[in-house]
Amino acid sequence: MQIAGRPVESDIRPAGWITEALRPFTEHAVGSLVPPVFEAYARVFHPAVRYPDDDWFPETESAEPDSGEPLSPDEDVTWAEVAAFNGRTAHPAMEWASITGSWEFRGNDDQPGMWNDAPAEGHLPVSVATRLAAVLARHTATPTDCWFGVWEGFGFFPAGGLTLALPGREHWLLRGPVDLAAANMAEEPSEQSANLWWPDDRAWFVATDIDLMTTYVGGSATCIADLLAADGLEAAPVPADQRVTWDADTVNPLPMDGPG
Repeated sequence: MQIAGRPVESDIRPAGWITEALRPFTEHAVGSLVPPVFEAYARVFHPAVRYPDDDWFPETESAEPDSGEPLSPDEDVTWAEVAAFNGRTAHPAMEWASITGSWEFRGNDDQPGMWNDAPAEGHLPVSVATRLAAVLARHTATPTDCWFGVWEGFGFFPAGGLTLALPGREHWLLRGPVDLAAANMAEEPSEQSANLWWPDDRAWFVATDIDLMTTYVGGSATCIADLLAADGLEAAPVPADQRVTWDADTVNPLPMDGPG
């Protein structure tokens, strides 16, 4: 079996260090997703999306405007912008439902004038993955030999083969250069990023959990500082014990509707 043109690894023993290091999944902390063996950690926020030409379209149609002019490119919207729009506070532990005020804003609605599509859940957008990979490539001696994990429950591929069994999740593994982080791991027209990636020298580790709108990275203090300063990435430093649940935001009010 192949994923993104790469064979799925049949020897997953080199990834055993991850299983041994992770905190229990039931703790729902950064260290439950990224092995708590690094000097520092960062949270990378997946941007919301705004369609500049959205008001050109009737609600029931999706055709291009009659003018024949090309559509403007989609725009990334940061969580900080959304928080300010809603009179909320941007901070490292903010949660989407808390800065928007409703659980419904995870995908069913938009906020006209600010964003049209909520941040991708369980998927690192290509633009963000590309920028992140460029930063992380500078902080490993093995940028051409990295490991990638794809959750086996997506249903894009037939069942079978060895998987890396992490607490609460199982992943197929493949290897390739660091820029494979921006590749589509799913069959077209679906789109899915790798859920895990790390270099063979274990200099850093990236986790995009299937239920989250943000990605967590562990690495050296220098690596994380470089990431936090990178253009085009909205990121914040976090501790390994920070919770990653929808109600982890203790600064902004929790949404009244809650999950489910």
